[in-house]
Amino acid sequence: MKERQSRLKAIKNLIKNNIIESQDDLLALLQKEGFDVTQATLSRDLKLLKVGKVPDGKSGYMYALPGDDENAESEAIYVQDFLRGYVSIDWSGNIVVIKTFPGHANTVCNAIDNLNMDEVLGTVAGDNCMFACLREGVTGDDFMATLKKHIPGIED
Repeated sequence: MKERQSRLKAIKNLIKNNIIESQDDLLALLQKEGFDVTQATLSRDLKLLKVGKVPDGKSGYMYALPGDDENAESEAIYVQDFLRGYVSIDWSGNIVVIKTFPGHANTVCNAIDNLNMDEVLGTVAGDNCMFACLREGVTGDDFMATLKKHIPGIED
């Protein structure tokens, strides 16, 4: 019984401190911690701990403990902030220009920053527009495709 409790504690710590996308990843981490556990036992442990999967902010999912779905809630808030503030989106080369309602550029900029889009190198906000500099080789179309994953139905 003691090994089970220490294993459950280890699972909690690993989930809190790592982005874990699959049971195989978690199983490998547990084995590195010295736990000899089967996939079936791990599945039962995850069910017992009520572990679920939440969006990781990058078009995938990660394990989260109950109450750790704050990331999902935060992303929903950023999506709403973005939708409330933006007017239009256009781009040239690796620069995206997002026009906003007056006074909303900082909020929209913050939303883009916190959606953790790998395509974005950095952002700058004014009063009624913001700029996003895209990474080398990323196009405006790539940016929009990723933005639409975070904000389905957005119009460009």
